[in-house]
Amino acid sequence: MATNDYESGLKMLEELTTDAQQIQDQLLGEILSKNAETEYLQGFLHGQTDKQLFKKNVPIVTYEHLKPYIDRIANGEASSDLLLVEPLIGFSLSSGTSGGLPKLIPTTAESAHITATFNKLYRSLMIKHFGDINQASKRMELMFAKPDVETPSGLKASAVSTRAFKGSSFKAILPKLYTSPFETIFCPDTKQSMYCQILFGLIQRDEVVMIGSIFASTVVRSIKFLENNWKELCSNIKTGQISEWITDSGCRNAASLMLKPNLELADLIEDVCSCKSWEGIIRKLWPKTKYIGTVCTGAMLQYTAELEFYCGGLPLVSGFYACSEGAVGINLEPLCKPSDVSYTFLPNTVYYEFLSIKEDCVTDSQNQVQLNAMSHHEDTGPVDLVNVKLGQCYEVLVTSSMGLYRYRVGDIIKVTGFHNNTPQFQFVGRQNVALGVDMERTSEADILKAVAEAKALLDPLGLILTEYTSDGDTSSTPGHYVIFWEIKPKEGNNNNKNGKELDPKVMEQCCSKMEDSLHFTYRMYRKENMIAALEIRVVKQGTFESLMEYFVTKGASLSQYKTPICIKSKEALNILDSRVIAKFFSPRTPIQDN
Repeated sequence: MATNDYESGLKMLEELTTDAQQIQDQLLGEILSKNAETEYLQGFLHGQTDKQLFKKNVPIVTYEHLKPYIDRIANGEASSDLLLVEPLIGFSLSSGTSGGLPKLIPTTAESAHITATFNKLYRSLMIKHFGDINQASKRMELMFAKPDVETPSGLKASAVSTRAFKGSSFKAILPKLYTSPFETIFCPDTKQSMYCQILFGLIQRDEVVMIGSIFASTVVRSIKFLENNWKELCSNIKTGQISEWITDSGCRNAASLMLKPNLELADLIEDVCSCKSWEGIIRKLWPKTKYIGTVCTGAMLQYTAELEFYCGGLPLVSGFYACSEGAVGINLEPLCKPSDVSYTFLPNTVYYEFLSIKEDCVTDSQNQVQLNAMSHHEDTGPVDLVNVKLGQCYEVLVTSSMGLYRYRVGDIIKVTGFHNNTPQFQFVGRQNVALGVDMERTSEADILKAVAEAKALLDPLGLILTEYTSDGDTSSTPGHYVIFWEIKPKEGNNNNKNGKELDPKVMEQCCSKMEDSLHFTYRMYRKENMIAALEIRVVKQGTFESLMEYFVTKGASLSQYKTPICIKSKEALNILDSRVIAKFFSPRTPIQDN
């Protein structure tokens, strides 16, 4: 991006955030003017486009309300008759790991243009803080495409990331700016893809100035993969021959062009990887790296401690906030800590409304936003973007050019400030993603907070909590919460597979610490024996890798995969339970508020 383009991007950000209300009203007017005659809107607006009528008559909906219309379009009916006038170019597939099964989201040329504008603004901010890293350097971004799904209409459904990887503009810049060849990104075998992308990243280590992936979990998994396979990777570099088990023709062809015998590089990597501790390994292997670009907020916060251990002080940059329904916010201060990240809404992407949450959000000792309840104010309607209140939590609604009208994204956010006239926010959690074994409801944010406080007890043992998830076990009465933990030592490459290094007293304290950190209703129910003691089940290393592989076989995109905070699938629970190596229970009832 040229200097004038970078400066114009920053100027555009200031203009958008200053004129937020005008831009929002104009955007809604354009959406309604185009689509008022569709079957869906006609039933509520009768061809009119008035904003107040829209708010009065058009209902607030979830995906299930719009699914019959989307299914009809996917089966061949004209979208212009049903939801939106603009022709579709396909469907975007949601990841399916944070809120259930993948969703089909209509995609148009207009939505693609909005995404391109969003990317321009994001690149402008990165240049402001890190300089133009595209000059004579490369990004080692781990990217994984999923095969398209063709609908009966002939329109294809793709993961959002896959659609981006297939774009002509991306293909044009890929060889110059990225270490991963196109063939490795589209390799259908994720293990072969991961191996080759790491291999080519090592070969080009002197050119790498940025390392990342969409989510922090993928970056952490790549380092774990390297930890388990570095000897074989060094052998490939030393001989100039790729391993025989790499059978994908595209990967092998890419290797034949790039892989040459390099004994000096292989010895250097071997010296780095054979050290006792892998602390700072990213900086040692890729010394010119300026930052790690990946989402570290929300559910990804659980990976930051391990990522910080590996990255050796490199900034963890959570640059933007987006979902399958559209690009939502951008981080204007990319150098801040993950726990301090706030995103600024972009008023030109979708029309926003916000449902106020009844209970206030609070901030814990780590400055993490938490939520005490997930119910709404019944006596207040949704508010516009510029009318949200500082410190208040909201559920996000969007109306977009993709045929979504007053659509509940399912995300809960807290307003943390304003940039010009546009609010800034932190992601709190997902609506309807919760544990419950009686009448209580425990949110995703509650679980995040409780685990964050409990895992600190592992530090004196030299252990790191690498991943976790949860389940409400009602197989016995009363039911109880089960938290699955995968743990590894901080130092060395030894696997903690048998659980003998775990101090039972400390692990029981972790259980109690989690219970002490949970909300009032949970603690009251525990005191009254309406909920049994919380249980931590420690699983073998590699268990969450197997869990990810399961979700990928069910259609999740590896690039968009997030470990669910709460497990709903019986098959996924079976994977976890089959790999349990130790179980611990809270030995006491939780501390009650005075």
